[in-house]
Amino acid sequence: MDSVDRRFRRMNPISGGVASEAPAATPAAAAAAADAAAAAFPGWAALGPGARRAALLKAADVVAARGDAFVAAMMAETGSTQAWARFNVMLASSMLREAAALTTQVAGETIPSDKPGSVAMSVREPVGVVLGIAPWNAPVILGIRAIATPLACGNAVVFKASEVCPRTHGLIVEAFEEAGLPRGLVSLVTNAPEDAAEVVGALIDHPAIRRINFTGSTAVGRIIAARAAQNLKPVVLELGGKAPFVVLEDADIDEAVKAAAFGAFFNQGQICMSTERIIVVDAIADAFLEKFAAKVKTLTAGDPRQAGAPLGAVVDRKTTDKLAELVEDAVSKGAHVISAGAAEGVLVPARVVVGVTPEMRLYAEESFGPVVAVIRARDEADAIRLANDSEYGLSAAVFTGDGARGLKVARQIRSGICHVNGPTVHDEAQMPFGGVGASGYGRFGGKAGIAEFTELRWITLATEPGHYPI
Repeated sequence: MDSVDRRFRRMNPISGGVASEAPAATPAAAAAAADAAAAAFPGWAALGPGARRAALLKAADVVAARGDAFVAAMMAETGSTQAWARFNVMLASSMLREAAALTTQVAGETIPSDKPGSVAMSVREPVGVVLGIAPWNAPVILGIRAIATPLACGNAVVFKASEVCPRTHGLIVEAFEEAGLPRGLVSLVTNAPEDAAEVVGALIDHPAIRRINFTGSTAVGRIIAARAAQNLKPVVLELGGKAPFVVLEDADIDEAVKAAAFGAFFNQGQICMSTERIIVVDAIADAFLEKFAAKVKTLTAGDPRQAGAPLGAVVDRKTTDKLAELVEDAVSKGAHVISAGAAEGVLVPARVVVGVTPEMRLYAEESFGPVVAVIRARDEADAIRLANDSEYGLSAAVFTGDGARGLKVARQIRSGICHVNGPTVHDEAQMPFGGVGASGYGRFGGKAGIAEFTELRWITLATEPGHYPI
């Protein structure tokens, strides 16, 4: 069967009906997408920053105007709530506007040279074609993030959509084309789940691809990094997390409760920055837990199309089963659970597992769902130790009534991001976003993203005759 005719279906996680249907690309079709992006690259790279800025600003407007379509697609494909979908569209539009502002920031510098009559400079130039691989959990935000800064820097992009939300990701490419960007400049690849490894491998190996950015699981990130290393291609990886939320004895409990609930359960805990571990010092633990338990019991789950509950669906039954296993393991080893009710299929209410210890799977494994562990610490030093007792290091939070103390603690937590008196879930388009350890490397966002998606070159101009020893 010709690759054009091969298609796959994404099923609605709640109803079980067809949510979307998309082309199931073969490696040959993926290579053709890379060729199309390579063909569009020279013209885009030759444009001045003002022209690229205008195109990206237009794309931001189109994405914002298509909000209803994005909401419908996200609800059908991922079971997300309308609030989460609207937030995706808002932040994604902001990311495009920030990228538009970066077009005039792709700059170098003149550097004093020891060679007489030599003018030395550094310049940043586009690399060519960037492969962007985005996940399903924040599909508009992370889809746009995979594309916007590379385009601002003058690159073309092959956008490898998630198998979970091909329609949502397809809408992004449609928005770029509606905004007037050259056809092929952002080339979309959709593939059936069983073909993912072969398709992604073919794209990484393609000679036109010069950079890769991937957001997803740590396990897959390791595979992509190894494949890219064989081709000597740089990668930006934003992977898993086990974000700690530290509550010290002088914290404002009410503020900590609000931020912890938001960080743990927004989008059903399916965010890389989601609060996975609440680490609370003994002196305040009982008071915190009393108020947190009351909040959690209000966080029920329901069909997002009916807009009657604060939580929507998790992405599939596999997630439901994994969450149940993590909770059952913890309970069997002495933990107890506070919840907003029983799970019904992919509708999983908020769950708090109290008394988590290192022997329990939930202590170290990323749950990526509406389940959060509560771990008691003896004091500040013990809380810092527990926060760092993880292979991951993406986001973190510290709650304290003393800002200077909070900054001191934040500096001791090994993570790419840390918020003092704010939730672990916090993203802004202009900020350097990324992690350490098993959470990946490289940074998205603002000027930090420019360094990831350009080549830094050294160029000299001799203005006097040279003198050489031979």
